[in-house]
Amino acid sequence: MTVEEILAALQAIIDNAGGEDAPLTEEQAAAYEALEVQLAAAQRGQAIRARNAAYHVVTNRPGQARRNPSAPSSIMDGFTAYLRTGQPNADISGLAAPGEVRNAQGEGSSTAGGYTVPGEFREKMIEVRKAFGGFEAEVETLNTSNGRPLEYPTNDDTANVGDITAESAAVASGNDLVFGQVNLGAYKYTSAGTGANLPVRVPVELIDDAFFDITGFLARKLTQRIKRKQAPHWITGTGVGQPKGVIAASLTADRDLDTADTPDYEDLVETQDLLDEEYDGNAKWLMRKSTWTMIRLIVDLNGRPLVQSSTEGIAGRPARTLLDRPVIIDEAMPVLSSAADTFAIAYGDFRESYIIRRIGDTVVFVNPYSRASNGEIEYHAWERADGNIQNRSSYIILQNNT
Repeated sequence: MTVEEILAALQAIIDNAGGEDAPLTEEQAAAYEALEVQLAAAQRGQAIRARNAAYHVVTNRPGQARRNPSAPSSIMDGFTAYLRTGQPNADISGLAAPGEVRNAQGEGSSTAGGYTVPGEFREKMIEVRKAFGGFEAEVETLNTSNGRPLEYPTNDDTANVGDITAESAAVASGNDLVFGQVNLGAYKYTSAGTGANLPVRVPVELIDDAFFDITGFLARKLTQRIKRKQAPHWITGTGVGQPKGVIAASLTADRDLDTADTPDYEDLVETQDLLDEEYDGNAKWLMRKSTWTMIRLIVDLNGRPLVQSSTEGIAGRPARTLLDRPVIIDEAMPVLSSAADTFAIAYGDFRESYIIRRIGDTVVFVNPYSRASNGEIEYHAWERADGNIQNRSSYIILQNNT
């Protein structure tokens, strides 16, 4: 059966069953599925024959039998095939005598054939990128299904110790436990561009004609805008109308640099040793890249760098480690030399220190109606999230001095 005959037979089964919405009997369903197998085989055969015909579009010399009966039989057909494939073929070869000079068609010159060659388009999009975040991946993340205020208790009893009580003596009353609280809300982050709370408007012509998946590209870009807005809030957020960052300005630093704008070996060692051993096992450094560069440039009296390069495994990339602890780079961290009393470096177990709450998934909203009269579709994204410090004792803040 041909493809057309099989399609007709499939439709006949549906019609005999009573129409598109009518249920099929077991026999009708089995017959339909058997025809589907035949249809797939027939369509595959057609595709193979079409490819085979394309392979043999090059013909033999004039007057000789052609390898494919459907291949072009004239010099003009052979020339057309050459323009399409760029491959010489027998129909147009040998037309000039040996040594005869012939003018050549070329796409470099428009009138010489360039008008017949369509422009090429490389399937690649160059996207300018800039690093942001880094800290987010190192903290605790909590996903909830709703945005209702979330609270949970904290307790710091480290100042209290037990006692020794004499035999038969009354036990002295101890200090009561004191509890604190971590509060998490749900701030709505949107993809609106800087300076205007407007969605991205895309003409329908661009969506229809673009070589790339414009809608998928937009969804990714809008999500990146949200993440780029959140990143500095996890670090320096004030906690008023936005999340409270891990080094919010309202906090108190644990140590100052000995010399303004200049971290040295003593600063780093003493900062590291300020952290309690309870948290040091999972501790990491947090700073921006320019600060990391300054630390890499610290050398001893013999010119040897403080930071020794190491690799992750054989032929691995250099690992960022400082005093045997990993280094997190986040460009939301302040510039060390920006101002006095700036929090420049943090060190601690940040999965214990900080929590990010997310409510559901990032939503990408497509609105084809509001700008329909302009032939445009609007794209907008939002995500609800919050962040807060949950254990200030689990990390140390080093600041630039006055």
